[in-house]
Amino acid sequence: MNSLWDPVKLGNITLPHRFAMAPMTRSRAKPDGTPGDLAAEYYAQRASLGLIITEGTQPSDDGQGYTTTPGIYTDAHVAGWKKVTSAVHKAGGKVFIQLMHAGRMAHPDNTPHHRQPVAPSAVAPGQQMFTPTGMQDAPTPRALTTEEIKATVQDFRHAARRAIEAGADGVEIHGANGYLIQQFFAPNANLRTDEYGGSIENRARFALEVAAAVAAEIGAERTGIRLSPLGNSGGLNEGPEAADLYRHLVAELNTLSLAYLHILHTGDEKLVQDLRSSWTQTFLVNRPNATAENLDQDVITGLADLVPVGKMALANPDLVSRLKKKAPLNQPNPATFFGGGAAGFTDYPTLASMA
Repeated sequence: MNSLWDPVKLGNITLPHRFAMAPMTRSRAKPDGTPGDLAAEYYAQRASLGLIITEGTQPSDDGQGYTTTPGIYTDAHVAGWKKVTSAVHKAGGKVFIQLMHAGRMAHPDNTPHHRQPVAPSAVAPGQQMFTPTGMQDAPTPRALTTEEIKATVQDFRHAARRAIEAGADGVEIHGANGYLIQQFFAPNANLRTDEYGGSIENRARFALEVAAAVAAEIGAERTGIRLSPLGNSGGLNEGPEAADLYRHLVAELNTLSLAYLHILHTGDEKLVQDLRSSWTQTFLVNRPNATAENLDQDVITGLADLVPVGKMALANPDLVSRLKKKAPLNQPNPATFFGGGAAGFTDYPTLASMA
């Protein structure tokens, strides 16, 4: 029986325990997508979590959905991320940069180029999103052409290479939470009649092509992917075939020998168990409502090899030390989750600072 404090292999690296930092958007990058001045400090503060999975990072101009999110495709982006990876490595942690294309969950006011969002099909999500002038309806996106889809695969490949150039230990492909890759899975967002729409195999194709391209570019041992099976973020409805789509997708992904599969648990225990059974590499399970008292359950039962932690890590730079000592935890302040400066970003106290 494993415990949270046992070391674990992930790709070609060994982690000291079974925790990881889950990816969390913080919207504190510079207008051009370069990580903000406090990003290196923020991530290095949390390096004791072992594996740091960064906030969603766009692989291209059109991949941006929210205001002031970072990118990883220009020289300036690479230089900015080098500061982050260097700081985390110096503090003893490992870094995977999450590659996130927002697809239709975007607004022109949030991007420097002000272009219409792109998606599998011209179907609006029917949701509002934050913009610099307040909440606005997410607009109807423009459907990607077949050629543009193939070009987007290459955008992910290029961004993965740039992440490694920036010193990252790997990348996580964001295929969850209602963003572009998951939009291809959902029949209510994907109305395509080419090889990327219709059947389960076609709707899973884009995700598989992205994963294969990234693994070929930087190595499967440096490539992870995040999925949220049956999740309905961004107005998605994955339909009656959703469980079968994920079983097919994960079985095909498994043949690539990726470093890990990261599951955002959305409630279907049987499906997650099935995916665990068909996955032969490291398996991460993120339960959004987990507490300090039950974080170890999925490791004990063997469902998970690693447990990514979100808001608890955001509010507690020394979370690992606090959990070991069963010390009280800082509570996160939602008012400072997105945008701003040090407040709610790098100023959460540690036990040592409170002594």
